[in-house]
Amino acid sequence: MSTFNVPTKNEVSENNQAIFNQLEKGLGFVPNLYATFAHSETALANFLAIGNGKTSFSAKEKEVINLAVSQVNECVYCLSAHTAIGKMNGFTANQILELRAGTASFDSKLDALAKFARNIALNRGATDPTILENLLEQGYTKGNVADAVILVGEITITNYFHRTTEVPVDFPVVAVADILETV
Repeated sequence: MSTFNVPTKNEVSENNQAIFNQLEKGLGFVPNLYATFAHSETALANFLAIGNGKTSFSAKEKEVINLAVSQVNECVYCLSAHTAIGKMNGFTANQILELRAGTASFDSKLDALAKFARNIALNRGATDPTILENLLEQGYTKGNVADAVILVGEITITNYFHRTTEVPVDFPVVAVADILETV
């Protein structure tokens, strides 16, 4: 099997070098998965345009979606990254495990969102009408539904890209199977 290296700033185009500089300034480093997108002249910028787009969701709500979908797609990189980000957004370790399982017993609104995101990922968009109705009953709007589908697509891109490239995880690693043992 072919392996993917994580390119350094000196190994990517000038446009991607500028993006690396922005990432280093904002995040303190360039995550390996982002750097690997820079093998392409356009992929990193295109991906970041999606990721930096406006959404109706809070940072916490975005992490609900990221964790539930990354678990369905069994992406250790994204589960590791979003576990760290989830903690930075105030979720406890146990809450993160619940979110990975597609539930949130600690918050009925987030529970509806987690179930919705998991359902979309599991069923490739063929959403269970009961789950959709519950989401709307919890106060989410049809606009939120559109934004949620975009976010599911965004995290699925990184899930699939890591599963394809298998670049090293540069966050504290969590096991995909932890959820099966814990919840």
